[in-house]
Amino acid sequence: MATTYDTIIVGLGPAGCTAASTLAQAGKKILALEAQNRIGGRVKTVPFGDGVIELGAEWIHGTHPSRVYDLAIKNNVSIISQNLGFEAYRSNGTKADTALINELFEYTLEVQEHPPETPQPLGQFITTKIKEYLGEKHPDVLKDKDYVDEILHFLDLLVDNYEASNSWNDVTTQTHYVDLEGDQHMSWHRNGYSTLFDILLNTYKGGPGYPNLEIQLNKEVVLIEWPTDPEQLVTVSCKDGTKYTANNVIVTVSLGVLKESHKTLFRPTLPGKKIKAINSTSIGVVDKIVLSFERAWWPKGLSFFGFLWDENCLKRVRSEDMWMTQIFGASCPKGSDISMTLWTSGNGAKLVEKLPEDVVKRKIMEILRKFLGKHFTIPEPVAMIRSDWHSNPFTRGSYTYDNVDAPKYPDARIHLGEPLLDSAGKPRVLFAGEATDPTHFSTVHGATDTGYREAMRLLPVTSKI
Repeated sequence: MATTYDTIIVGLGPAGCTAASTLAQAGKKILALEAQNRIGGRVKTVPFGDGVIELGAEWIHGTHPSRVYDLAIKNNVSIISQNLGFEAYRSNGTKADTALINELFEYTLEVQEHPPETPQPLGQFITTKIKEYLGEKHPDVLKDKDYVDEILHFLDLLVDNYEASNSWNDVTTQTHYVDLEGDQHMSWHRNGYSTLFDILLNTYKGGPGYPNLEIQLNKEVVLIEWPTDPEQLVTVSCKDGTKYTANNVIVTVSLGVLKESHKTLFRPTLPGKKIKAINSTSIGVVDKIVLSFERAWWPKGLSFFGFLWDENCLKRVRSEDMWMTQIFGASCPKGSDISMTLWTSGNGAKLVEKLPEDVVKRKIMEILRKFLGKHFTIPEPVAMIRSDWHSNPFTRGSYTYDNVDAPKYPDARIHLGEPLLDSAGKPRVLFAGEATDPTHFSTVHGATDTGYREAMRLLPVTSKI
């Protein structure tokens, strides 16, 4: 006779693994189904260069209250702060005024803490504020319109990388996102972010795992049939023809996957309120192109190069190469001393994912030499790897942001996270994942919090897990 589980968990990213861990510790019989051939979701640590690099989430954003940070510290895993102050260079090969650019970037972050009463596109608001600030503090800079435009283009791309947006004008000033206390850029460095999953699943340092947790990889779920009759079970069907039954299911797939497949994934179909929440919330794309070299050619201790595209260079870029102008900088990952990560987002990122490997490598080296070639001797890379969060059918994006229409749908994320109940009021289909966290969306700590939230919804109120 086929096994019936207490709970089936769909997706083994931070939310799914946290839910699985929490329920397994409570003694529940759990089946976790993951469509990809690995655990981690939008966290992806890979061996590269002389260590490891992160193709997905890179940092722990804040330390309190953070389930992620606490788990690392509790398990004696060292976490290192990464200072992201940058050296700024221009596309004509000259060094930019790094102090000014860093000052304006800090101001860009600061003004977002004091949004206007009436919501407006974030870029529009920041542009006005930056020009006012320059007029007051740096009037000579404000007179050079082309240079101001160059700086604004750079700040737009920086904001897009924070938000995963295509343009800072796609984002609202009225966001519900809240920073945690503490350092916003804590790195797992050579330990790799994947260590989090070993800790969650009790396999860290040779741990035995959980005997009551069954994990199956390469299991794409195509149908979740949920009953309104309290006596019936939830049935989960996979693409390979296998079916599993349980009392309930926790769905932790990305918003991108829900947008693409919710119409066929659930039977009965989702209620209108949840569909509206899926449609009104945005998921964006941030991608990385990582190069490794025989040795580091950049100064030791430098974390970030910022790239400012000047107007003349922009005019000379061919239309098919415009994606190059969406690459705003390069960082030095803490997990590999001989690797360098170039960052892009939005439509530029989507295009990079589809381009041939040799084209991307050649063009990326063009960018590095254009900005940095007068200051450094840049050798050819020995390897390249890149992310593909948009074209990956099991993610369809990197993380969510509050778009310009978000103020019209203030409860969208709450509706995204609401469970589907049977006629007795018991949760049968539950939803977790970063998109369902009203204040910590877009982060790993937000995702883990939602996994815990949904697991606790299924456990007695007195549970101490």
